[in-house]
Amino acid sequence: MANDFSHGTVHEAGDDLQAAVRSDPKIHKLWESLTPLGRNEFICWVDDAKQPATRQRRIERTCEELLEGKKRPCCWVGCIHRTDKAPSRWQQAVLIDQNGKNRQ
Repeated sequence: MANDFSHGTVHEAGDDLQAAVRSDPKIHKLWESLTPLGRNEFICWVDDAKQPATRQRRIERTCEELLEGKKRPCCWVGCIHRTDKAPSRWQQAVLIDQNGKNRQ
């Protein structure tokens, strides 16, 4: 069973996300149908949560959004960890905001 889960281009899904996706065969099939970049976006979004409760809500929302036919997390700037392309203007703004908050 360990080899039946596809990860993203940069990130690997944590055990909790994998368990949630695997818990429903339909969700797992939808997950596996995503592109590696699509899976990467969901994983990065879940991993970006600062608190366990937020992470759990994002995992639940990932499953819901997959069932709704979404291919990427709603309202997410995108993975800032990719090295194959420059960050978009929106991502750059988020990075600047995060850097400013880190200095305070």
